Amino acid sequence: MNYTNLGKTGLKVSRICLGCMSYGDPSLRKWALQEEESLPFFKKAIESGINFFDTANMYSKGASEIITGNALKKYAKRDEIVLASKVFFPMRDDPNAGGLSRKSIMTEIDNSLKRLGTDYLDLYQIHRWDYNTPIEETLEALHDVVKSGKVRYIGASSMHAYQFAKSLYIADLKNLTRFVSMQNYYNLLYREEEREMLKLCAEEGTGVMPWSPLARGRLARKWENEPGTLRGKTDDYAKNLYEGTESADKKVVDAVTKIAGERGVPHAQISLAWLLSKPVVTSPIVGATKLSHLDDAVAAVSIKLTDEEIKALEENYIPHDVVGFN
Repeated sequence: MNYTNLGKTGLKVSRICLGCMSYGDPSLRKWALQEEESLPFFKKAIESGINFFDTANMYSKGASEIITGNALKKYAKRDEIVLASKVFFPMRDDPNAGGLSRKSIMTEIDNSLKRLGTDYLDLYQIHRWDYNTPIEETLEALHDVVKSGKVRYIGASSMHAYQFAKSLYIADLKNLTRFVSMQNYYNLLYREEEREMLKLCAEEGTGVMPWSPLARGRLARKWENEPGTLRGKTDDYAKNLYEGTESADKKVVDAVTKIAGERGVPHAQISLAWLLSKPVVTSPIVGATKLSHLDDAVAAVSIKLTDEEIKALEENYIPHDVVGFN
């Protein structure tokens, strides 16, 4: 495993981050693995050198945080891992249950720490932009959470580039803690982030942690193959992400198929290697419901694509509707 700094911080993270949404409560997400089923993935990740783990309070209504916390206690030393979680989506049914108000953030950081069984998070991220709370209020609350010692760094997730730029500007203006990372939707089939957000992140020294790096499995198999996981077969949200671009998307996947065949490796390794070839990308967030998913992710770190291969992977892309912000 290779390691790099998260943006321009001094924090070292593995080039692969294990996304923990797959571990939780199957009654809430059909494809979620329960705790005993999940443990081998954390064990293998640690043994493979992965030190970066990302979850969120809303994943299986907190069950993911509980499983993640228990597993990391079992297989790792707390100070040797980088643990990230997120806040925004409602966790209960009342007017102040979600969002990024001071009340919500102060409540949810304590709830997340309790579920994870730790007294601090390395990275606390806003899961989405809150249109009902002034960003000044959110940043001031997050700044206080950092100064309290409950959080080491703060990050953001999918939003418009102007919103992220505004956040950074206000943090600097008011001498508040700055976002150090952006967790955005970026892969070979969705490259709209290249227009503004990734340029902004490169300019500001922001770490980039793409979610859905394999496009919900579409970049991990031949185009004509059926999904090989329960998630792939039941994930209705994924279907909405790629409507209307199937013809061009197929050409991109076919290019992955060709290069994977020539190199004698699985599709996922080529798709992840492409992401890792981008200087602005720090650590793709990889979900795993089969141990082979982790094998492919770790192997991708060692693959260096040629300029010709990168061109072949990129040349058939067409613009997509902007998605992923809700």
